[in-house]
Amino acid sequence: MDFDVKDLSLSDLGKARIEWADRDMPVLASIRERFEAEKPLAGVRVSACLHVTTETANLMRTLKAAGADAVLCASNPLSTQDDVAAALVQHYGVRTYAIKGEDTGTYYAHIDAAIEHKPQITMDDGADVVGRIHAQRTEALADIIGGTEETTTGVIRLKAMAADGALRYPIIAVNDAMTKHLFDNRYGTGQSTVDAIMRATNILLAGKTFVVSGYGYCGRGVAMRAEGMGANVVVCEVDPLRALEAVMDGYRVMPSVEAAAIADVWVTVTGDTDVIDSAHFAVMKDGAIIANSGHFNVEIDIPHLREKAVSSREVRPFVEEFVFADGRRVYLLADGRLVNLSAAEGHSASVMDMSFANQALCAEYMVKNAEEMTPGVHGVPADIDSTIARLKLASMGVRIDALSEKQRAYLNSWQEGTV
Repeated sequence: MDFDVKDLSLSDLGKARIEWADRDMPVLASIRERFEAEKPLAGVRVSACLHVTTETANLMRTLKAAGADAVLCASNPLSTQDDVAAALVQHYGVRTYAIKGEDTGTYYAHIDAAIEHKPQITMDDGADVVGRIHAQRTEALADIIGGTEETTTGVIRLKAMAADGALRYPIIAVNDAMTKHLFDNRYGTGQSTVDAIMRATNILLAGKTFVVSGYGYCGRGVAMRAEGMGANVVVCEVDPLRALEAVMDGYRVMPSVEAAAIADVWVTVTGDTDVIDSAHFAVMKDGAIIANSGHFNVEIDIPHLREKAVSSREVRPFVEEFVFADGRRVYLLADGRLVNLSAAEGHSASVMDMSFANQALCAEYMVKNAEEMTPGVHGVPADIDSTIARLKLASMGVRIDALSEKQRAYLNSWQEGTV
């Protein structure tokens, strides 16, 4: 079987960890059981470019159960779990192209291998496959009926493509499902980012000034978890509504250059470029720790950091020390890449259960409705979102009320009012 992983001898360890994650993914397991019986993706070629983790492995198992001919490549050079990649090849028969720490050339060679699968459906985590197909591998467009996108960053890129008239096939923005961004982005990113910082540095967060750039769902989650660890949280924003929300949530809000002077720990979660740049490095306090939990490592101007530093060294795994001419030291985590997946294990399985349930059901929806869907970015159908929420509640043993017929009629009418 064609694949490229680090070491197949790691496969048994990977299989055990995949099975461990599966315990906390009951929604996806129930979908996999139905897929096994119905085969809604029989013969459909799927090329997935996702973080190669235990949770992703269970999505790939689900797609295979549905009858899909699926391949997987990494969506980030540092997020791959090599034992999981080996297990997918050795135990689950999934063609996988992913090696933790792979260089840029290998990263894109792996994406090209996924494109050479001639996908009918693409699954992206950052829109790298979509971007490469449209820019350099347009021959692949002939076979594609649609795709899905997992991340905020990817959806931003795809909407820009659609606005320019460049997007050539329909893509469902899985990221925008309520069961995705409310849980994955907020609870998943919040916990896993703080976890990664703790693993990489072993610092005490209580009493530290913790700056969060970006107060979307990911930023809200990071701020909430940092506050829970006793940190003094500062939020930097460009959107006045989000800035106002951060103030009302009890956080200090200020311009980023002011925050740079007081930050002990600084995390970017914006999806934009140069969030931390030369102006910020110039005023950072000695010992500041900077990290990124947005999809790409452009949020921190790393080239400028390397240019201005008089020396650098790795002081711990995933911690690089930069020393400036005036003696100040700044510590960059995980080369500015997704810190939660590079220096830790990413989101917990129970969170990814809903995100990947969306991926699986949206792939099924795409196959059934491809002829009616036009090129562009589409939302997750509301009934899919609702179904996943109900399955998750049921798996947790939580019951909810149902509207009576009288209540339903009242909500759907306009004739009744104040009496």
